Amino acid sequence: MGEDARPDTGLRMRQAHFPDRAPIDAYGDGGFRFADMSHRGSLLCLPSGIYGWSVSALEELTLGNFAKVFEEAHDIEILLVGSGEALAPIEPDLHAALREAAISADPMSTGAAVRTYNVLLAENRAVAAALLAVE
Repeated sequence: MGEDARPDTGLRMRQAHFPDRAPIDAYGDGGFRFADMSHRGSLLCLPSGIYGWSVSALEELTLGNFAKVFEEAHDIEILLVGSGEALAPIEPDLHAALREAAISADPMSTGAAVRTYNVLLAENRAVAAALLAVE
């Protein structure tokens, strides 16, 4: 996984990744809790694990920000798109590309997406989630 050197501190920051599937225990305050950890910012919950996602606004829900989802498309049937505080539609080009990859995309508020993700994960379904963090 990639690292960013922080020359002013000497610290190395690693890209956030939890290498397993896990239910989301809580959301809000700009982040999420899962697997006895917390993460500040948005998340991609995929079959290969949970990843920190640099997307932070509805305008960023574009085709280019879903590359990792398409990499794992063969293991995903349903993609829940948590668009923040309220439901927002998925851009038509993104929706078409997901459909072409045989992924059913369901936009909803982040809270609804978290709850639905947890239920489908417990049922061992081929589910993924793209979740915008909410305050």
